[in-house]
Amino acid sequence: MPVDPNTLPYRPNVGALIFNAEGQVLIARRTDMPGAGGPLSQGTWQCPQGGIDEGEDPRTAVLREVGEELGTSHVHILAEHPEWIAYDLPAALIGHALGGRYRGQTQKWFALRFTGTEADIQLDSHLPAEFDAWMWIDLQTLPNCSVGFKKPIYEQLVRDFARYAVAG
Repeated sequence: MPVDPNTLPYRPNVGALIFNAEGQVLIARRTDMPGAGGPLSQGTWQCPQGGIDEGEDPRTAVLREVGEELGTSHVHILAEHPEWIAYDLPAALIGHALGGRYRGQTQKWFALRFTGTEADIQLDSHLPAEFDAWMWIDLQTLPNCSVGFKKPIYEQLVRDFARYAVAG
């Protein structure tokens, strides 16, 4: 029997747009999606994101997620998006993705500045690794690298966080 998405809640989540000194943003390729192991045109690339633990503050959660997914603490928060941004999963993923318990996610996004060196990013520091590759890209190209159903979120983030995409 199909799951009615209207009966499911949204999962609280945080996301990180991590800017380097040149104003580019970090994206990483998921290990659990088709195409992993190929170039940018293959696989699923996204910004780091993850669930908020029970009772956890979103600012704490975003720093924890960056540590778990990228193996680095060499970031500091520049800004917090003023709104929670929700998305619904595509119908084919309802009842399967996110443990089958959610209709989608409601996300609190942050702009962060990366203060380390590339050697400070260790994708295998927390196993199983969520990502197998990462790169810096121009912020304006971010929506073209994302999962289709998340593209509107990335388009909004490009507009709202554009002021952080400067060298500094």
